[in-house]
Amino acid sequence: MSPTPSPSERELAAAALIADVMVPGSGAVPSASQLGVPELMLRLAGRNPREADRRQLAMLLRAWDTRAAGLALGTRGRRFSELDPAAREQVLLGLASSRVPQKRALFSALRFGIMVAAYATPGPTGHSPLWDEVGYDAPFGVRPDAGPRPLAPLRFTDDTELSADVVVVGSGAGGGTAAGALAAAGLDVVVLEAGEYHDDADFDGSELTAFSTFYAPAPQSSVEGQIALMAGYGVGGGTVVNYTTSFRTPDDVREEWAGLGATQFAEQEYADSLDAVCARLGVNTDHDAIAPRDAKLQAGLEALGWHVDAMPRNVKGCDQGVECGRCGMGCRLGAKQSTAKTWLVDAAQAGARIVVGARAMRVTQALGRADGVEAVTVSGHRLTVRARAVVVAAGAIQTPALLRRSGLGNPNIGRHLRLHPATAVWARYDEDVLPWTGSLQSRFSQQDRDLDGNGYGVIYETAPITVAFGAAFVPWHGGAAHAERMRQLRTLAPMVVIDRDRDSGEVRVGKDGEPVVHYRLSQRDTAHLHRGIVNAARIAEASGALEIFSTHQRPVGYAPGRHGSIATFEADALAAGYDPGRVGLAALHIMGSARMGGAPEMSALNPDGEVWELPGLVVADGSCFPTASGVNPMISIEAIAHMNARRLAARLS
Repeated sequence: MSPTPSPSERELAAAALIADVMVPGSGAVPSASQLGVPELMLRLAGRNPREADRRQLAMLLRAWDTRAAGLALGTRGRRFSELDPAAREQVLLGLASSRVPQKRALFSALRFGIMVAAYATPGPTGHSPLWDEVGYDAPFGVRPDAGPRPLAPLRFTDDTELSADVVVVGSGAGGGTAAGALAAAGLDVVVLEAGEYHDDADFDGSELTAFSTFYAPAPQSSVEGQIALMAGYGVGGGTVVNYTTSFRTPDDVREEWAGLGATQFAEQEYADSLDAVCARLGVNTDHDAIAPRDAKLQAGLEALGWHVDAMPRNVKGCDQGVECGRCGMGCRLGAKQSTAKTWLVDAAQAGARIVVGARAMRVTQALGRADGVEAVTVSGHRLTVRARAVVVAAGAIQTPALLRRSGLGNPNIGRHLRLHPATAVWARYDEDVLPWTGSLQSRFSQQDRDLDGNGYGVIYETAPITVAFGAAFVPWHGGAAHAERMRQLRTLAPMVVIDRDRDSGEVRVGKDGEPVVHYRLSQRDTAHLHRGIVNAARIAEASGALEIFSTHQRPVGYAPGRHGSIATFEADALAAGYDPGRVGLAALHIMGSARMGGAPEMSALNPDGEVWELPGLVVADGSCFPTASGVNPMISIEAIAHMNARRLAARLS
């Protein structure tokens, strides 16, 4: 990644103009620019390794306050700075509701970046007045009594060459598990992690720390702007920041995967790997003290007579309260059984070497076999690992990019990308819910998991809503209106809808070698998402919500018994639409971009998880999924990694 130049005064001034419309402040509450939001937003955007994206943002901001931009923004050539606050707000609302998808995508990107920065930053005083407005407690800080770090990763500051039996790229659910299984088989393993190592003593409950450090810097959304992308970054990957939800792969999904050629998914071998993973992570339902938001979900489901159950979780000694609500920024208690607490510890104890700050650039080959990895360190030095085999587990966005950079040509590499598009219906109550507290996720419903007779539909969950994450997904209908919604956040519960997408997107690779995600919701997946949103509103109404509204950019909502109804809500949601920029969608489950299957014509990998065209190169992460899992995918990823690693170990022996 080339050095990111500091933003110019012109860029900062334009960012301040936009941010102060979105977060204008009032009275004792400072505006976005007074909180330092423009500087933080651009600093976070500067983490993006794609120089083209950084340059495009800089060009946009430099042009923003010009007469030419005014013509494009509908101001009849007036500069943005010449407009009064109300007119500036109308310009942004015009972008949000534009018929031009690129303008809506631009608004969505600006809103997300500004809202995260505005509500994550402590501001110049170290304690943001925005938190006080919401009733949100300041970050806890690090624990002085945090336990010792279980890992001691390596870092190289000179050109270095290593050798091993197997080099594993990535240390998350896939790479961490594969490393543990391979090391247990007596193989010499080197793990390469692009990010850094963080443990209990580094977690402070701060969204600013998390978004700056523990989440992948890019890509942050699909090219079309339809869906925000969130993935973990660092040793342990997403298992360090996920919500501990531990579903086994559903039996019908296993049958579907087996039907695409990897028959072991329906056999005892995969079941054994599921058992091994659940045992190593300590998956249980003993840590399911119901959070207030989950209590609302359960109340609505029970009132409707719909399915509801306790959530299996991979935790030990979880507080299920105030600490748990911030666990998406890392568990300060060490209760979350991430790969950094389990499989990687096993691997290190068996002699594996874990290297941080080393980004894999390409897989090398000799005599028709994969024989190592070339990486670059954060200090710009070359790290080469020679090995008998390579396991790639960089995640379903980075893995296909690495395979392409390595010269592989199978057209299925990057295709079949599934994202489990997720959104929420917000329910407001006449009492505090404090959605940032309580067990991460303790209840779920599979009432609508099969809406088409083929196993495709939606599941219902809730999620901990910390203040910056919430601000980014509360729809923006104007600065004052958004501020009022944020003051209501303590009384809101999100009824989360997760769509098992039947149709797919694609990960492509730019000229710079960086991944670019293309994804648009298909008509049938849109129909399922819409059904889920409507039924989530039914759940909210049955739970006693005073008001219910969606994440659509056009206002969509009703107040049961006072104005509107479920029928008007359904009609309004359809009218507001589901095209890019029309509704807030996020992808936290990224799968399927190098899928396993029975033939190279329809898959990137053979049933061993090995790339068809290069023996010795195995993939062991969420990109292996033949189709979407339909449930939170961590356990499935780890089981596939465990299975593929054991098969590789047997071949190497």
